[in-house]
Amino acid sequence: MLQRTKPLSVLLTLIAVLFSPNLFASAGESMDLTSHGIGYAAILFFGIAYCLVMLEDVIHLRKSKPVLVAAGLIWAMIGFYYTQHGMNHDAEAAFRHNLLEYAELFFFLLVAMTYINAMEERQLFDSLRAWMVNKGFTLRLIFWLTGILAFFISPIADNLTTALLMCAIVMKVGGTNHKFIAIACINIVVAANAGGAFSPFGDITTLMVWQKGMVEFSTFFHLFVPSAVNYLVPAVIMSFFISKEVAAGDDEVVHMKRGAKRIVALFLMTISCAVLGHSFLGMPPVLGMMTGLGLLQFFAFFLRKTQKSYYESAVHNASDRVEHERLRDLGDGAPFDIFNKVAKAEWDTLLFFYGVVLCVGGLGFIGYLGMISEAMYTNWDATYANITVGVLSAIVDNIPVMFAVLSMQPDMSLGQWLLVTLTAGVGGSMLSIGSAAGVALMGQARGIYTFGAHIKWAPVIALGYAASIVTHLWINASFF
Repeated sequence: MLQRTKPLSVLLTLIAVLFSPNLFASAGESMDLTSHGIGYAAILFFGIAYCLVMLEDVIHLRKSKPVLVAAGLIWAMIGFYYTQHGMNHDAEAAFRHNLLEYAELFFFLLVAMTYINAMEERQLFDSLRAWMVNKGFTLRLIFWLTGILAFFISPIADNLTTALLMCAIVMKVGGTNHKFIAIACINIVVAANAGGAFSPFGDITTLMVWQKGMVEFSTFFHLFVPSAVNYLVPAVIMSFFISKEVAAGDDEVVHMKRGAKRIVALFLMTISCAVLGHSFLGMPPVLGMMTGLGLLQFFAFFLRKTQKSYYESAVHNASDRVEHERLRDLGDGAPFDIFNKVAKAEWDTLLFFYGVVLCVGGLGFIGYLGMISEAMYTNWDATYANITVGVLSAIVDNIPVMFAVLSMQPDMSLGQWLLVTLTAGVGGSMLSIGSAAGVALMGQARGIYTFGAHIKWAPVIALGYAASIVTHLWINASFF
């Protein structure tokens, strides 16, 4: 018994000493914990968690798990220290502040994901894919079409969904032409990330900047030309390595299910509600998004109630036997269920986002973000600091990087906030692991689109990154 309890006693003693309020701080000092054992432990926990996140594809551990645990440990240590000093309400208020920031983004993203899943279930994206595959386009034209569509769809849908849709097209068209698939996937990743950079809805980082009030909705579109340059420079160079052979189709026909186009219209209406409510009523964008979710629920109710009568009538009026069978199968299928679409949201991503926001918020409350802000935005020129943010986002996920910058709130001009929005959005394209789109496509085109295949084109992508920054500094000079 003594042999079993002695190590535990030693461990508890070490923990008590390490987190002792008086170990590194004496009475009267500020609550800066950057030189305290709690601060060092928080950095260690976050570092371990993020290493596990980056190894997700190797160890097959979902990325939300380690950051959720790290967030709990960091705030538990903060709570312990502040309770010892009789300031537990300060720690509680800081935690609630970070939780509120996450809650607004959570519900916003949940609604957006629900709409995207609804469109997918109504076979909107499958219909687009089948149309492109069977048009008899050349491989080079497919390369350009998938890139351009990724660039223009990602500002409305999220860049991850857009990239997966376009990758499905090139996989179908490319067949055994692995060289085409690899280059086309790189093009899609760059295009999706670039397209998401000039819209508040295109990426989580742009959404964070908009909801924080750093950049107005309409001002984001001043990044359109720099984002286009970021995509076009590498795309033009890579296109010369794509052959002009005609792609083989498979004659697959996919029909959109009933209500698909109306769901698109509702999604656009929901976005309008979020934008107008924020611009004219001063309300958080999440209010408009949740209102739009209510509209989608009403439409789902309408589809369920009218499914039987609609398809009975359609089957009766079918022009041929094939159409008759198709409509009967659709009518016999499960009715549209809105909560099924909610359940299929990217919950791992949403929970990962919670962990990141709380971890970074905790590190900021300890004092580390103030130190980084001082080092980057006081000792460096803001332009160089924001360019560095983009490079970091190619190595570390851009969500914690951008949240850290927003938490620091450095005193910058509007032009600099636009610059960091651009660099954080497109910087991840330089490595395949630098964005959610790249990681997802490595899984979808496993063994074809790889880290090695992407890094071969990294100099070309970096050229586009540099060109987009120069373009922004030139055409948006009035914002600096």
